[in-house]
Amino acid sequence: MRRHRGAAESLGQIVLAFESIIVFLGGLAIYGLKVLPAGIEPWWGIVAGAALALLMLLTSGVLRHRWGIVVGWALQVVLALGGILVPALLIVAVVFGGMWAYATIKGASLDRRNARLMSEANTSNGD
Repeated sequence: MRRHRGAAESLGQIVLAFESIIVFLGGLAIYGLKVLPAGIEPWWGIVAGAALALLMLLTSGVLRHRWGIVVGWALQVVLALGGILVPALLIVAVVFGGMWAYATIKGASLDRRNARLMSEANTSNGD
């Protein structure tokens, strides 16, 4: 039997999975534009993009825990800091950060409502 996943977990996984693709492509953009500070090889852009994308995918697997949501927020901040190198990444951070906020805040609200409704249904059934 499959484990029940709440709305916050499900929505958060979707956002992080799609965001990881864009983050990897952002790493390729950093490499191609060679915008890293002097002395840092451009291929580090690919490494950073791949590492951040992998962290997002791994985080999507632990969103059932409260700390997983916190890690997701931290990853949103890291992506926003990438906007220092490539301003387009700041746009990506705002768009996906908004979706992440909606997924976690509204998803948690839906989870609380569903838990309350289940509790009321069990109470009225005499369970």
